[in-house]
Amino acid sequence: MKRHSRSGFTLFQLLVVIFIIAVLIGLLLPAVQKVREAAARMQSANNLKQIAIAALSYNDANNHFPSGCDAQNLSTAVYLLPYIEQGNLYKSIDLKKSVDDEANANARKVVIKTFLAPMDPVTTVKDDYGPTNYLFNAGSKADLVDNDGIFYRDSKITIADITDGTSNTLITGETLKGDGGKKAVDVRRQYVLLKKGSLKEIKDDAGVEDFKDDKNIAGDRCASWMDGRFLQGTFTGTRAINDAKPDVSCAGDGGLSALRGLTAGVTVGFADGSVRFVSGGGSAAKPELWKMLTSRNDGQAIPNDF
Repeated sequence: MKRHSRSGFTLFQLLVVIFIIAVLIGLLLPAVQKVREAAARMQSANNLKQIAIAALSYNDANNHFPSGCDAQNLSTAVYLLPYIEQGNLYKSIDLKKSVDDEANANARKVVIKTFLAPMDPVTTVKDDYGPTNYLFNAGSKADLVDNDGIFYRDSKITIADITDGTSNTLITGETLKGDGGKKAVDVRRQYVLLKKGSLKEIKDDAGVEDFKDDKNIAGDRCASWMDGRFLQGTFTGTRAINDAKPDVSCAGDGGLSALRGLTAGVTVGFADGSVRFVSGGGSAAKPELWKMLTSRNDGQAIPNDF
């Protein structure tokens, strides 16, 4: 009787197959990552679109945009809740009490998907606070008081006040949340926290040495969508996108800031309801552009390469 030998893979052939599979996976993973990034960017753009339309709807109903930070330090986001299908949550908030008051404890815990950018892996900044990835434009000046944007302290800006044009003026921008740390690790996550008095004569290099020396570091950026204070609910166009210099907050009353992203760019929403992704190159790398985009009435033309 003849025996039939079974053919099989040799060790060399098996190693070749494994190598080919590994190469294919290596080629495929970047493509998958790009698809995921594109989907996350699209979702963030959709969130910003909802927020921009909500702000315009509030303006239509009240003849002005909501304040960026009111007397109780409540944010623009609080007043937009009825316009993003969060009316019941809005009714549960005591508008006469601050975000930190016990009366608003339940409301401030709520995590709202519309306020979160899916590309940011940080999910929580502070316990019992619902975070955000979207800051509202206070203007091109450091101080939250009497700024030249749309959402500063006690502001009530109308469409007519936006003389630069609604398509040239930011409503809001995407940024990264803090990681809750108190060490100077990443300027995208931590910032320098100074006293209120530092705001009066703040200079562009403020915070640089502090961050280098690991002094006055805070990691609670964007900790609460309910909080309208600086780097919580508002930002100023005082640094370029993903600036190497750290953001600086002067006790939440204003300061220097840039929009931050994991990639080279961020998504922003304009006062005409449009949304676009801004890459980090060209004029976007210059703080002058962000001053133009955040000011509603500087009269300057936006560069063609933006």
